Amino acid sequence: MRNRVRAERTQQGLSQAELATALGVSRQTVISIENGRYLPSLPLAFRIARFFNLTVDNMFDPDDEGVGQ
Repeated sequence: MRNRVRAERTQQGLSQAELATALGVSRQTVISIENGRYLPSLPLAFRIARFFNLTVDNMFDPDDEGVGQ
């Protein structure tokens, strides 16, 4: 799943640690989400999107892999 977390974070001048604190997660979680190694839970995805004033579907873009399977 592709996402805009890194782009939005850097655009706002936030460090990974600052974003992690604001979201109530570890810096490692933010790193993993940004690198696409971790898919956030639905509640966390909503928190991230709300933090950046975006909708979940604008923040996260599912890859075509696995669709319909």
